[in-house]
Amino acid sequence: MSDLCGVLDALDEADSNKDEVVLATVVKVEGSAYRRPGARMVIPRLGRAVGTVSGGCLERELVQKAWWLTASGAPVIRCYSTADRDDEEDDDEGAALTFGLGCNGTVHVLLERYTPGQPSVLYALLQGVRTSGQSAALATVLSAGELSGLSVGARLGQTAESRLCEGFEGHALRSSVEADLFATLERKKSSHMTYASGPQAVEVLLEYIAPQRRLVIFGAGDDAQPVVRFATELGWEVTVVDGRAHFARAERFPGARQVLATSIERPFALHSKIDGAAVVIMTHSYRQDRHWLKQVLACAPAYVGQLGPKERTERLLDDIKGAADVATLRAHVHYPMGLDLGGDTPQSVALSIVSEISACLNQRQGGMLRYRTRTIHDATEVRHTALIEPLADVRRVGN
Repeated sequence: MSDLCGVLDALDEADSNKDEVVLATVVKVEGSAYRRPGARMVIPRLGRAVGTVSGGCLERELVQKAWWLTASGAPVIRCYSTADRDDEEDDDEGAALTFGLGCNGTVHVLLERYTPGQPSVLYALLQGVRTSGQSAALATVLSAGELSGLSVGARLGQTAESRLCEGFEGHALRSSVEADLFATLERKKSSHMTYASGPQAVEVLLEYIAPQRRLVIFGAGDDAQPVVRFATELGWEVTVVDGRAHFARAERFPGARQVLATSIERPFALHSKIDGAAVVIMTHSYRQDRHWLKQVLACAPAYVGQLGPKERTERLLDDIKGAADVATLRAHVHYPMGLDLGGDTPQSVALSIVSEISACLNQRQGGMLRYRTRTIHDATEVRHTALIEPLADVRRVGN
């Protein structure tokens, strides 16, 4: 989701300048690939592209060819293979373009024109995710038979409160896809779905779009500055809070969205900032740490980390009165905070902290990949639904 703001900023700029752009989206991955479905890149006619769809292997090719590949105005899907190249083999126009990298993967990229002023389910949905901070699910048609009545690039969008439609109007398949979008929101995982009836089939990417990750740091000392830098580089939205006004200054944390100077004596509504966010407590003040830790544990954060030796944090937890039992509190707090990376500079400590947060939010252990027995990335689930009604007859009146 770190691409969300960059892609939206590029689309906003295109709107302001009334410039058409090409949007490239990874919609399917087979085998090994650097990016996963949902990775996006905005390609202007002039100027630099924003975002990435690979580790740098495909971007130049897409920048060079995206405009003429979409010259008709219709969305197209381009396949790129990173398998070993066999130069003796004849070119097959229907095969994936091979880059000969030896990674043995195939990346399917959807290329489509984005025209300012024209309705776009994708743009509206991404804007809604950024504005509300709530997740969404997006269905995109990747392939469809001639008799299905659907086109590549047709979309349905779903949030907890609204639905968006583009190309599914009046289609009987819509209700099935909408039900699967709700399931996608609940599962918080993307998947590929094939809706089939006899020889006809429609392949759809059901994409889970998570909101921008949030990090709240209590403590505005010098060692908090590299934490903010690393977190903002990852695309996280960062808030810094400290009771000491000479530390809590915006110019000290240029990457933070908000820097707040607030005394622990003053009431502060935390739930809206803390719930669902990662929290780091590093004020180097026992009194402030105790206050903020107690307040944070009364909310629903996704991660809580406390800086300092183990014995100090256990004393902090023992001192928190009126909360849950200490054993329960200890299970919710990461202390000492960070991964065991070594180093004692503020930058080393910050890298350790941000790495642990990232591992926890991604439900990983943070170990060395050389010892991982499974693939680095979890494969996108592939599912199939058999339809009773023929796809040739699925159009109907109404929405």
